[in-house]
Amino acid sequence: MGRPYSLDLRDRVARFVVAGGTCREAAERFGVGVATAVRWSQRLRTTGSAAARPMGGARPLVLAGERDWLMGRIAEAPDLTLRAIRAELADRGVMVSYDAVWRFYLRQGVTFKKKPARRRTGPSGRGQEARPLETLPGQA
Repeated sequence: MGRPYSLDLRDRVARFVVAGGTCREAAERFGVGVATAVRWSQRLRTTGSAAARPMGGARPLVLAGERDWLMGRIAEAPDLTLRAIRAELADRGVMVSYDAVWRFYLRQGVTFKKKPARRRTGPSGRGQEARPLETLPGQA
């Protein structure tokens, strides 16, 4: 992600528009986009400053309040898929993305790997009982 434009440029563009210039004139004069001039002037009018909003920082964990339920649910039914857990959360009134559920379990150290007990059936085609062609009966 890039850096925000300087506060000096933001102020000059926004004050130009607030003083009566059009957003298109401001954009052309200062070398920024028209939509950018619109947003900066709107921000100056509403907040009194055209300064950029803070970038980055820690986002609140959406599923933090559901931790006990989520961990208990996966303990009682370890075969559940993330999509099934997401559907159960929706039934509980918690609307989250598939990715949010995946990231929650990743932070908790829970993985969804294939387990040896659930091996697939044998290989298709020639199985273990197939013999090489040289040992077939009736060949000389």
